[in-house]
Order: sequence, then C-alpha cells, then structure tokens
Amino acid sequence: MAVLDVTIVNVALPSIRADLGFSEADLVWVVNAYMLTCGGFLLLGGRLGDLYGQRRLFMIGIALFSLASLACGLASAQLPLVIARAVQGIGGAIVEAVALALLMNLFTEPAERAKAMGVYGFVCASGGSIGVLLGGVLTGAYDWHWIFLVNLPIGLAVLGLSLAVLPGTKAVGPRPRLDVGGAMTVTAALLLAVYAIVGGNEVGWTAPRTLLLLLAAALLFAIFVAIEAAVAEPLMPLRFFRLKTLAAANVIGVLWSGAMFAWFFLSALYMQRVLGYTPMQVGLAFLPGNLIMAVCSLGISAWVVNRYGLRRPLVGGLACAALGLALFARAPVDGGFVVDVLPGMMLSGLGAGIAFNPLLLAAMSGVDQRESGLASGIVNTSFMMGGAVGLAVLASLAAAQVGPAGAGGAAGMAAVNRGYQFAFAAGAVFALIAAALGAWLVPERPLPAAGRGVGPEPAGASAAE
Repeated sequence: MAVLDVTIVNVALPSIRADLGFSEADLVWVVNAYMLTCGGFLLLGGRLGDLYGQRRLFMIGIALFSLASLACGLASAQLPLVIARAVQGIGGAIVEAVALALLMNLFTEPAERAKAMGVYGFVCASGGSIGVLLGGVLTGAYDWHWIFLVNLPIGLAVLGLSLAVLPGTKAVGPRPRLDVGGAMTVTAALLLAVYAIVGGNEVGWTAPRTLLLLLAAALLFAIFVAIEAAVAEPLMPLRFFRLKTLAAANVIGVLWSGAMFAWFFLSALYMQRVLGYTPMQVGLAFLPGNLIMAVCSLGISAWVVNRYGLRRPLVGGLACAALGLALFARAPVDGGFVVDVLPGMMLSGLGAGIAFNPLLLAAMSGVDQRESGLASGIVNTSFMMGGAVGLAVLASLAAAQVGPAGAGGAAGMAAVNRGYQFAFAAGAVFALIAAALGAWLVPERPLPAAGRGVGPEPAGASAAE
C-alpha cells in the first residue's frame, strides 16, 4: 500500500484536478504532501518502533494509513484531500520504517532472511510500476476515489493478520527515553529538505526560497548532531556513522534509488510523451520487467546471496541496471517496443531483482536488534531522499537539453527525447558509481548483529503490546 500509493495517484491526477478544480500549481500538493511527511517522519517512526514495540508501531502506522486513505477517498474539496494525504504520509513512514526491522528480527536464519528480504525488495522495487497499472484500471473502471478506498479492506486485513501472526516484543531492562530534542530537529530538517527538493524544479534550484530552505535544513541537521553528541540516550547514536557497511549501503542506496527513478519515471515519460502510449499501455510495458524482477527477487536472488554473498550479486545487479539505462539512453523518437523499450525494461528488472536483496541485507548488517528500527528508518530515508534528489536532478538535466526547441513540432519532440536520453545516461552513471562503491566497500557476507536486546515474547506475553 505504502509503496504503490506514491505512483498510483499520478495516473489519477487529471481526474482529481477536473473533479476538485485544482490549479496546475496546487495539484502537485496531492503528491508532495505525501512525500513531505513520509520523508520527514521515517527516522522518527523507526526509532519509535525500537522504543515502544515494532508490532505496535506497525499496526498504528497501518491504521493511520488506512484511515487517511478513507478520508482521501471521501474528500470532496481540495484542502481535506491534501491534509489527508499528509496524514497518509505519516502512516506510510511508520510502516516503511518498521516493516524492514520486523523482517530482520523475525527471520534470523540467513537463508530464510535472504528469502524474506527478496520478497520485501520485490515489493519496494516493483510497487511503483504496479501502481501505474492499478491506477489506470481503477480510475478507468470507476473513478479516482477508488485508488484510495481500495486501501481500506487491505489495511483491515493486515491489522487482523498482524494480531494473529506477528509476535510481540518485550524490551530487556529499562525502556530508553525518547530524545525529544533530537526527534524534533531531525524531523523538521527532513521536512524542510524534502520541501526544498520537491519545489526545486518549480521555483528553481538557485531561487532564494530553495537555498534558504536547504540552509535551514542543514542548520537543523547540525543542531541535531550536537544534541545527539550531548544527550545520554540519543535518537541516533553517533556511532552509527562509524558502521562502514551501513554508511556504504546508504550511499549506494541514494545513488541506486536515483537510478531506479530514472528507469521508472523517465521511461514512463518517454513512452507517454514521445511514443504516445496511454497510461494503461505504460503499465503493461513495465510488466515484463516486473515479471523478471519477481522471479529474481522471490527465488533467484536469495539463492545467489546464500551462494555468493552480498558483494558480487549487488555489483552484478547494479551493473545490469546500468546497462538497461544505457539502452534507454539511445532510444529514438520513432522507437518501437520490442527493440527500444523491452530490452531496457528486462535488464533494469533483472538488475533490480538481483541487487535489492543484498543491498538491504548490507544496510542492516551488524546492527543491534534493539536499534534495527532506527537502521531501517535510515535506509528508507536514504531511498526516499535519493529518489527525490535523483529525480529532481535528472528532470532538470532533461529539461536543460530541451531549450527553446521544446515548444512543439518535430524539432521540439526531438529535443524532448534528447533530454530524456541525457537523463537516462546520467542514471546509468549513478548505477555504475553505486556498483563501484559496492565492489569497494560492501563485505562478502553480512556482519553478525551487535546484540540481541529484544526478542519474541513467550505465548501470552503479547498483551503488553
């Protein structure tokens, strides 16, 4: 629900605009309100899971997301929809931050953990393109309200299954106190940073508003680090920055998510604007890549990780994705699906299916179980920020290549396509740099966890949750 909700809305934006009377400038807040709060609350959501129980926070996030989805689906005016989307983003942040930590703590045997990470990786990597297809179906068959209302029965089912199958957790020793100052400063910093990024293309990257927001975010991050160095029980212990594998995986995650956004968003724009595909055709065009990703993520990737470790599958998958983006970088204006779209889709899907699993395992490698939620929040924040920054940079690069010729006609279309080609090439470079960092910094095998501070409760003890 949380992953595909980012893109399922994009398909329905024209219908939402026509129904609620949004202006072009205001319509972007249907998307940005979600991204803003989701990106801002990831770290806090993950840490709250560590402090107050990951199952409890997971269920709170699901309930919040589902109720906000109901409010979105029933909205009949602009402001209630945007507010509900912001609340939905908070729920999504909690769910995304805690879900990965739950999986790491529930599946402790390496082979089973690799399988679980493969499923999780497939959901994360393919959710966006599935959202495009599902959004087209629901909007076309019913109306835009159903892209939100469909979350309600899913959310209720997840809550029931969570009570039935997820074990509660009980902290060993006294429960740490929440670092309120750190929580407030890092959440405000992330909110300002995401706001600056999502508005950068609209008002300009050198505009005073963008620069002031980025400066304010940097100052708040500096204050956050100072607070963490001073308090006895920090939100994010500064020793996290000394975990080489965690740091490397997050840098790779930033570059990788930027490359993934190049594949997903820019290829969708290429097919729609240059080749003239409908939203439904775009969703179907992603299907071969998604199927390959599913086969790899749900079976092959776990076997490869167990057989060859983390480094080689990660590097190979990223290199494969880079090749797929490089093929898109040569796609012509009069391109055909079989020659110019399908090969890039299949290679990108193969790369994502192989690389995502070892990247997640590397990011969570060596982390104390008591701090797995925080590590999960850091990982998801890296993906969110990397995707947002990567998309903004690549969109700016594409727009810069268009110039005045982009007004219309054959020359304008050629310029638009040239811009996409340049951005695809930049995305391929992102993936290649990520592959090089993986070869240099990621260990062959996951590091052992630093400790076992929490664990499954005995039968009957989950009432404390």
